[in-house]
Amino acid sequence: MVRPTVSIDDHPEIAELRDRFDRVAETPTAKSVDGLALLSGLYLAISPWVVGFRPIAGDLASNNLICGIAVSVLALAFATAWGRTHGLSWVLPVIGAWTIVAPWVIRGGRVDGGMIANNVITGLVILALGLAITTMARTRRAPGGPGGPGARR
Repeated sequence: MVRPTVSIDDHPEIAELRDRFDRVAETPTAKSVDGLALLSGLYLAISPWVVGFRPIAGDLASNNLICGIAVSVLALAFATAWGRTHGLSWVLPVIGAWTIVAPWVIRGGRVDGGMIANNVITGLVILALGLAITTMARTRRAPGGPGGPGARR
């Protein structure tokens, strides 16, 4: 017996879920957080040259470049395709926490106070923005508004 194929995209709950994610992504808060996350990632990527990392701290500089690019790409994805990328929102707080501890974990060169302060402050900012994005992904708003039944679960 052959069953007709039904696309999951036509399911009413999927359409409702996508609409909810689109509403979340269009709020001024979401746009601001995504923009700040993008800027934080770009700063982390260029921070070795802005702060003036020593040449012997090449491993930390490479780490900051890679993590900064990852944060920027994720933030750009959240800003442009929130409904498809919200499941990755947990990655930003992890990268933020890694950025904080990286100066002590990565071996390969001596780091100074400026490098440590740069990573700790930038990591805290990325961690906070990542938690905000993750919270937005978990927030459920009722169609009647933020105070309606089922506003937050």
